[in-house]
Amino acid sequence: MVGGIGGAAHHHGTQTDSVVELEVVTGAGEVLTCSRDSDKDLFDAVLGGLGQCGVITRATLRLIPAQARARRWKLYYDSLPAFLADQRAVVRDGRFDYVEGQLIPVDDGWQYMLEAVAYYTPPAAPDEDALLGALDFGESEDEDTTYFDFLNRMADGEAALRAEGSWFHPHPWLNVFLPDDTVEHFVAETLAATGEPELGATGLLLLYPVRNDRLKTPLFSVPPGEFSWLFCPLRAGSPDDPLHNARLLELNVDLYRKARDLGGKAYPTNALPMSTEDWRAHFGPAWPKLAEAKARYAPGNLLNPGQRLRSP
Repeated sequence: MVGGIGGAAHHHGTQTDSVVELEVVTGAGEVLTCSRDSDKDLFDAVLGGLGQCGVITRATLRLIPAQARARRWKLYYDSLPAFLADQRAVVRDGRFDYVEGQLIPVDDGWQYMLEAVAYYTPPAAPDEDALLGALDFGESEDEDTTYFDFLNRMADGEAALRAEGSWFHPHPWLNVFLPDDTVEHFVAETLAATGEPELGATGLLLLYPVRNDRLKTPLFSVPPGEFSWLFCPLRAGSPDDPLHNARLLELNVDLYRKARDLGGKAYPTNALPMSTEDWRAHFGPAWPKLAEAKARYAPGNLLNPGQRLRSP
């Protein structure tokens, strides 16, 4: 388990922040129930702990009532600074229920798309003027769907990718959190060096902020500050060219190191080789507790050894 991040995290934190209780089969073969009030060391080590201490077999989650419908806007920007500024504004005041950003290649460079969604149940309806009036976008699109259809919106795209075959190609993805004061320069520099060879014909670039005060999971590592920006080059590799795929992995390593040197953190669901020392630096002050829990609940580095996250 790495945390679980998405467009509603600026309201609710990560998926792990909504966990109330877990049933875990530890690497030592014990079946334990843990929570913030019972076996807290195991609970904290499993949430965001990369599967190093146990296997989750049951989870109790905190839920909220679902609304009936979703109004979804796609807001397009030609300016990266304006795109970033509007994302900060809507995440800070929480006016939308869901916020994600996407960077889209166009003939003369890049366009920036803010996906913003408001949930509602009739007869209530979103106030479009209040939601959009102060934002600095250019063109826009909107659609109104059921809540389920919004959640299931990727189904058609997945079916199309499966049908034409690229769903089954290598996907050397990278996900990093960037500090707010470095995001503009870092992203602009990365985009200047990114084209189809570096991204792939079906690759995507995502960029959106989360509020750090919503993130409560001890092992979920982000840069300090009001916001952390999730930057995701979701590359599509080649099934026939291992050298090309190796180059994409090298790009991931280079980009991660640049982000790390600026105070960034990995969101650890990546095609990115990490050493034990890399993990020590990633977890920082939380590392000793994770190493202690790993030695207790999964002695001998039994679980997920491919992560190279070894305890003494």
